[in-house]
Amino acid sequence: MILPAPRRLAGLPTTRPHRPAVRPARPMRFRRTRLLIVGCGDVGLRAVAALPTRVRVLALSSSPARFPELRARGITPLVGNLDDPTSLRRLAGLARHVLHLAPPPGQSEGDPRTRALLRALAHGRAGSGAGTSTTLIYGSTSGVYGDCAGALIDETRTPRPITARARRRVAAEALLRDWGQRSARRRVSILRIPGIYAPDRPGGTPRERLLAGTPTLRAEGDVYTSHIHADDLARACIAALWRGRPQRVYHVSDDSHMKLGDYLDLAAQRYGLPRAPRLTRAQAEQALTPERMSFLRESRQLDNRRMKQELRLSLRYPTVAQGL
Repeated sequence: MILPAPRRLAGLPTTRPHRPAVRPARPMRFRRTRLLIVGCGDVGLRAVAALPTRVRVLALSSSPARFPELRARGITPLVGNLDDPTSLRRLAGLARHVLHLAPPPGQSEGDPRTRALLRALAHGRAGSGAGTSTTLIYGSTSGVYGDCAGALIDETRTPRPITARARRRVAAEALLRDWGQRSARRRVSILRIPGIYAPDRPGGTPRERLLAGTPTLRAEGDVYTSHIHADDLARACIAALWRGRPQRVYHVSDDSHMKLGDYLDLAAQRYGLPRAPRLTRAQAEQALTPERMSFLRESRQLDNRRMKQELRLSLRYPTVAQGL
């Protein structure tokens, strides 16, 4: 015998509605994006201040004395020393985004600090291919180009470093690009940075140089130099974290195209100080230290269009006249 179909009860569905399983909410600190800063000095702190609150920041530091300052700025300090690779073991898989602003050591041809960092980041789960992806932004220097005879150059220019300091940066860049190319899960962007300045940055303006009466070159032998305000550099670091292309180089420079003497004259006018004395190149060789003369042997202007177009960065201080 065939039983009659049950009558639908008025207002009730014939099937039980699907209810998705309820998962316990993860603590907020585990859901926030993590950023690891290596070399969290003035620029790193400015970058942290400009970050959205959804980013949790960790900073590698070998100085426990800095920990209270870092914590006061909402940064979690991590004990570690780039000169001691064994202290970096816990970095693997700790953060998906890394801002590397630490300089190479002062006495070497390569950069063992960057090598140690990359080995630590690639160790274990982070380098297994099944782990999380890693975005790494590196703060390099425009000094890698050496002397360009005042030419306006873009990022396709072949580096030809003159100083040992710049050669160490070229070595670090090579390590980073190779590391990034070894896995599709790694994205490395390199920022080539000229002179950094800001009125509230320690040693960040020519004021001390003008007060000391340090000479510079006469106009006929002067060199072109480029600059970037520290706040704009910090914003460029953040933009590169989210928008930088894999294995890509960016000039982080403002729109100024000035010779060094003109820059110093502008600063003297702004601060109401005497202008820097002008010397011939031969006189400067006798009067200035070898380190200061090394900057006067290189002349170049940086094309910043790639930064503006790809990182979509609008400079707050497009010229040093505004930034000073």
